[in-house]
Amino acid sequence: MTADKKNDDLFAFAAAAPEPAGANAPQELSVSQLSQLLKRTVEEAFSYVRVRGELSRITVAKSGHLYTDLKDADAVLSAICWKGTLTRLNIRPEEGMDVIVTGRLTTYPGRSNYQLIIETMELAGQGALLKLLEDRRKKLAAEGLFDASRKRPLPFLPKRIGVVTSPTGAVIRDILHRLAERCPSHVVVWPVAVQGAGAAAEVVAAINGFNALAADHPLRPDVLIVARGGGSLEDLMPFNDEAVVRAAAASAIPLISAVGHETDTTLIDYAADLRAPTPTAAAEKAVPVRREILARLSDDATRLQAGLWQKLKRGRADLVGLARALGTPQRLIETRRQRLDMAGQRLDHSLRQWLSRQQLRLGETAARLSPRVLTAPVGEQRRHLAQLDERLTSVGTRLTRAPQQHVAAAAALLESLSFEKVLERGYAVVYGQDGRIVSQSKDATGVMTLRLKDGSVAIQRTEK
Repeated sequence: MTADKKNDDLFAFAAAAPEPAGANAPQELSVSQLSQLLKRTVEEAFSYVRVRGELSRITVAKSGHLYTDLKDADAVLSAICWKGTLTRLNIRPEEGMDVIVTGRLTTYPGRSNYQLIIETMELAGQGALLKLLEDRRKKLAAEGLFDASRKRPLPFLPKRIGVVTSPTGAVIRDILHRLAERCPSHVVVWPVAVQGAGAAAEVVAAINGFNALAADHPLRPDVLIVARGGGSLEDLMPFNDEAVVRAAAASAIPLISAVGHETDTTLIDYAADLRAPTPTAAAEKAVPVRREILARLSDDATRLQAGLWQKLKRGRADLVGLARALGTPQRLIETRRQRLDMAGQRLDHSLRQWLSRQQLRLGETAARLSPRVLTAPVGEQRRHLAQLDERLTSVGTRLTRAPQQHVAAAAALLESLSFEKVLERGYAVVYGQDGRIVSQSKDATGVMTLRLKDGSVAIQRTEK
């Protein structure tokens, strides 16, 4: 559309308006009329444009529409990509990405600004770099470095947390502050450069250094956080380095990647065991909330106590029910006591009957006995016993005479061999301190006892 055509439209619109109060004054328009005129003019003049710029301030609304800015060194252009178009884009819009977009210009009367409705989007100046990163990602993925099976779970409550980042700046302060809020932990910082030449090598050395510490080393962390703040794609390139990605994948310590802002994605994110959108979020994922743990423990203790009380109440109720069914001990004893009394009465009656029967039988037997029946066997047995006594006396005399003679001979021999007889001939017996007989000169030491015929004498050996 030419400038003359646009002027003709404006004049045609103004001609339809009421006559002004003054002959030379411009036509009077309402704000809405002017906004609509501008909107139609802009959309007709710029119905299809191709614009190159850097994406900035990317926001995705709850509706799914994307709102962003395209900027260069001198200007900023607001842009919108509707939800349906956004899902069809070949690339994922990210902060700082240099892109070429096509679409149409329109205005937004509610804010008196103009904006670009995006229809297509492609990479511009960083296309070669992004293609390199995509090729590298595919290569490492084919090696299995990004497989989910390699991911290790984070410890629930780590004792030490290792942080690989710049010692200065907001990142480490944000991490420490967030850890202090959630659950104070022991933090070990390995300072590195996070951008520029040599940054990738320092990050690799830090990851490998932490893993090289012995398992019982006081500085070995239970989880690692590799972090830095947001930046351009060039600033984040150290974390796209192949050596960094391989070091992260090979780390025996669970590793959290927290590089850039939420929309930033680097290759270390794929190799890490967990990716956090921001360094602060990494601190949140590394430790639980101490207050929540204490609250959970308190709640568990309360529920445990309530459960025990309920169990005791049920046990007490069951015991009362059993006791009610069992009856009182007094009644049980009374019943058993009555049975015992009845059994005792039956026993007495039976015993009396048995004694009566025995007395009757004894009387019958006594009636059949006479003195002669008893005295005759007794006399015969007495005579038999007298004969046995005579025979036993004779045999005993013969049996005891020979042993007595043998014992007498042995006693005489024993007396002749007694050491006391030897002592009477002038010999002596030497006893050591332990009460044993000293039979060798080497055992004759210290104080000894010399037993003679008529007593004992203490002696002591003296060395020459």
